[in-house]
Amino acid sequence: MKAINGLLTIGKGQRVGLMAGSGVGKSVLLGMITRQTKADIVVVGLIGERGREVKEFIDHSLGADGLAKSIVVVAPADESPLMRLKATELCHSIAAWFRDRGHHVLLLVDSLTRYAMAQREIALSLGEPPATKGYPPSAFGMIPKLVESAGNSESAGSMTAIYTVLAEGDDQQDPIVDCARAVLDGHIVLTRKLAEAGHYPAIDIGQSISRCMNQVTSLEHQQSARALKQNYAAYMEIKPLIPLGGYVAGADASVDKAVKMFPAIERFLRQEMREPASLELVQSRLQILFPCAKKAEQ
Repeated sequence: MKAINGLLTIGKGQRVGLMAGSGVGKSVLLGMITRQTKADIVVVGLIGERGREVKEFIDHSLGADGLAKSIVVVAPADESPLMRLKATELCHSIAAWFRDRGHHVLLLVDSLTRYAMAQREIALSLGEPPATKGYPPSAFGMIPKLVESAGNSESAGSMTAIYTVLAEGDDQQDPIVDCARAVLDGHIVLTRKLAEAGHYPAIDIGQSISRCMNQVTSLEHQQSARALKQNYAAYMEIKPLIPLGGYVAGADASVDKAVKMFPAIERFLRQEMREPASLELVQSRLQILFPCAKKAEQ
């Protein structure tokens, strides 16, 4: 993934949240990651999803290439809340088993919100008092425990986890989104505005972050990524004024550069469903777009 490899680089053993509302391309993005990852084993947990969506994800988003190295655990929406809860934990147990035997494992769970909802159903039926948005305290206590079971171990293996988190009503302050953001090593935000504009993957790089990026990338990569983000942010700030004639070329050199570079930035951030993009390719494209200061001096 160009946007992820280039601007939100994920290291082995990192735990990341994919925050998004419904219908903005979470499942398609997960399918792209599954097909193109270099992980030895991919464990996919489809928790609380519609049965039709499960079949569509396996047949189309995953495809034969993705399915060849994947283990898929499914607990659709019509299963009991206890089954959905245990299916999520089973995904982690399977991934941990392979990790402890020296394999590099990618764990994808769709979604962490359905896991919390299952716990809410169980807890409320047992008489636990509701808290924020009807979620009981136990739901917020189980998420960190589940997430902490992912990551690297003392063996040579690794377990990288990506959790989708459903932002109900596109609310990024949803309690489950907020809880997940606090315990994860980064978050990737998908926005409906980008999806409606036909921009896929609909990743908002301004709201997204990878907390481990600086530990797994070179200084040159970080400088180029930072320059792209700065130009992207400068353009998005001036964008509403352009149709109104509020932007005057020559008034601000940094804004002029952002306006000039935006078409190339947008091409970099877009990616077709079956378009490959290795880390090396992405790094070279970043260097072409925004040469780092060290190389520029040379």
